[in-house]
Amino acid sequence: MNRFSEPPDPDFDAINRSLEVDVRLWPFDIAQSRAHVAMLAAQEIISSEDAGAIIDALASVESELEAGLFPFAPGDEDIHMAIERRVSEIAAREAGGRIHTARSRNDQVATDLVLFTREAAADAIAAIELLMEKLIVSAEAHVDWPLPGYTHLQRAQPVYLSHHLLAYVWMLERDRQRFKFVSSQCMSLPLGSGALAGVNFDTDRGRVANDLGFDSVTANSLDAVSNRDFIVDFLSAAALCATHLSRLGAELVLWSSQEFGFVELPDRWTSGSSLMPQKKNPDAAELLRAKAPRVVGDLSSFLGVLHALPLAYNKDMQEDKEYLFDGVDTLALALAAATGMIEGAQFNRQRMGEAASDGMIAATDLADLLVRRGVPFRQSHAIIGQIVRETLAANRELSSLSVTELQAYSPELADEAIALLAQDGWLESKTSEGGTALARVQEQLAAAHGLLA
Repeated sequence: MNRFSEPPDPDFDAINRSLEVDVRLWPFDIAQSRAHVAMLAAQEIISSEDAGAIIDALASVESELEAGLFPFAPGDEDIHMAIERRVSEIAAREAGGRIHTARSRNDQVATDLVLFTREAAADAIAAIELLMEKLIVSAEAHVDWPLPGYTHLQRAQPVYLSHHLLAYVWMLERDRQRFKFVSSQCMSLPLGSGALAGVNFDTDRGRVANDLGFDSVTANSLDAVSNRDFIVDFLSAAALCATHLSRLGAELVLWSSQEFGFVELPDRWTSGSSLMPQKKNPDAAELLRAKAPRVVGDLSSFLGVLHALPLAYNKDMQEDKEYLFDGVDTLALALAAATGMIEGAQFNRQRMGEAASDGMIAATDLADLLVRRGVPFRQSHAIIGQIVRETLAANRELSSLSVTELQAYSPELADEAIALLAQDGWLESKTSEGGTALARVQEQLAAAHGLLA
């Protein structure tokens, strides 16, 4: 007999059940239960004999789950109840029934989730660092390969390919720092908070925290069981990281097209056409674009779940796991795809160099030359704009203009202007800190290596 006089409606059971989703939390639930039971015995809340029987049963359950042999039952609502049921079957019901002493499913679930998120953040950091490493290796291999830089997808100013690849290293470094923050938010133990108000036993939360790798225990039991900020932190970091990867994916799609021809992606990260045998489609790069809004959606949807929830625990929060797990898995796949494509990318120096040799992108350098000669910037901008317009109308390149022709527009455009129209002059003139001149790129490479040291 219990509080209820009739069994749950099958549809209620379906909407209430979470086992199919939260089953992946089992390693954390086993670890938590071991630490909890050891503490209960040390505090003489349960006997050492019962604790030993439970610990042995947990080892058997762990083996069953690892081998895929765990006997799930129709009444298992979630992984936590399934494990407790099985422990009671193995350890004998009286001993096994003591595993849940001095805890609630509320603080139990919160603890499993924070353990999972801490591990997921560490995995994300490792994957980000691997992609950073591959980008740095590629930057070093193409340190002086010219590439057009774009604004509005129009050729703007030339850069080195190394400079362009390193831009993603700095994006990823910010992502890495955000996931480090996520880890820092997963260092307070919720277990011991009970359902919402604490527990009626003299527990040692500090011991459990130490056993599970936490550096503190939560200060407020209401906050502990209702806190899911660490999931928001993870999904926020994942959404921005996935957005950064979408930008990389978009460029790889463009660069690998025949119109650009800057890069050939490795066969193992591309696919063919069901109809056209000549096709080599950058599907993985395209999916980097599409996966980003999915992770953003996970973040947005979960914020909607948390919105206006009264304290403390509410069943709405059961939905946290689907969004968290999807964000974790989607980001992991996206990082693996980006890493594989960068590692195997074959860049075409000739095609990039030809595009970077477009004389018109030296226009800014000419305008800056006039400024250095004392011409106000707006006036120099107008002068060079007129030169570009009339040169294009004559179907010529800026580099074809003689000193005499240039000086017809401004007497300040002398021999130095001709030197600027040489491609290496455009690139090596950007000597400002953080610029694309080769010496500055070498500084960036050294700094990038320092990040991963």
